[in-house]
Amino acid sequence: MLVIYNPTAGRRRAWLLWRVLDVLMAHGVRLDVVETMNAGHATTLAREAVLRGATLVVAAGGDGTIAEVADGLDGRCRLGIIPLGTANVLAHELGLPEAASEVASVLAGGRGRPLWPGIAHGPLGSRLFVQMLGIGFDAHVVHHIPRPLKRVLGRGAYVLQTLRELPRYGFGRMQVTIDGVSHETGGIIVCKGCLYGGPYMLSPEALPGERGFSVVLFERASMASAMLAGAALPLNLLQRLPGLRRLRGYEIAVTTDIALPAQSDGDPAGSTPLRVVDAQAPIQVLAGRRG
Repeated sequence: MLVIYNPTAGRRRAWLLWRVLDVLMAHGVRLDVVETMNAGHATTLAREAVLRGATLVVAAGGDGTIAEVADGLDGRCRLGIIPLGTANVLAHELGLPEAASEVASVLAGGRGRPLWPGIAHGPLGSRLFVQMLGIGFDAHVVHHIPRPLKRVLGRGAYVLQTLRELPRYGFGRMQVTIDGVSHETGGIIVCKGCLYGGPYMLSPEALPGERGFSVVLFERASMASAMLAGAALPLNLLQRLPGLRRLRGYEIAVTTDIALPAQSDGDPAGSTPLRVVDAQAPIQVLAGRRG
């Protein structure tokens, strides 16, 4: 079993990784643990593992690390997860347990669940995502959050950075085309999964294992609307925000008068313009009992 570990993303929860590995080794599982050295390295390591004939590769890190590993698997190998990130949205989506012994049990014999990733094509190239892609204020926060602050405060870093960025962000409009139909909005989140920001519901009709996306449009773009969204998130009321629309789509294009930042799976993902489509094939992800 190859475990690809991102020490930057997983520093705050590294204890979980070593406990999971101890359980697996105690049950005779052969392990090969490789640390990533830079952005994109996880994709290279996963791709090399597939070429060697690997049938299971484990991503140990946050949602961004998981997306990088999935990109390298190209649908030809099962994906396991040891959730070490800040929000661990995909782990919540899949119903993965939190106890080390139970995580090890999923990796040793968990059932596979299909996940069909998305790909965002933009000026800086293409980027695969497994949970969601956002354009607008949330992406602006992700682009500006200091990594040391994120390591120390975890989710609290996003709250603090949101308060810092509210008066700095311009809340511009963007043009969104969904399967040929045009819309104007103040923000957009293209969802593969139902959850956002952790265990919080955003798009209950999302179908992670199928082609297509749930497209969430935030038609109200202002400091007040952003503050309301921030208050609604921990109360699990985000999907009920005024001015929020959810649509189903298969090809999404986003253009803006000035370049706006994008984030995918909680990491910076370039800027507009962007075109979002499905990856070529689904992957099989090991899920928990609730997944």
